Amino acid sequence: MTEDDQKQRLTQLEARIEAAKKARETGTKRADASHAQGELAWRMVIEMVSGLGIGFGIGFGLDSLFGTIPIFLVLFTLLGLAAGVNVMLRSAREIQAKTEADAAKATADRDERD
Repeated sequence: MTEDDQKQRLTQLEARIEAAKKARETGTKRADASHAQGELAWRMVIEMVSGLGIGFGIGFGLDSLFGTIPIFLVLFTLLGLAAGVNVMLRSAREIQAKTEADAAKATADRDERD
């Protein structure tokens, strides 16, 4: 075997290894992304329902304690709704910032390799 043949075989091997790495990265990201999106959706639903439940519980408790018409129930349920929406929006901003940071890192890594 000549030296040129060895270099050519080494170049081909490196190309095959790089192609295998890219295929592996692409497949893993898609599977993880769909699972992660489901987790995020459930997290937001739980945050909303928790806010409503806590507000309802506090309002019902105060109405029972004071013997009033369900004014506290309505008031605290609405406050719980507002709190749930606020927490849900904060989570969405956090997720968006993380996604943008990951995209920027991937772009920087790709530019660095090129």
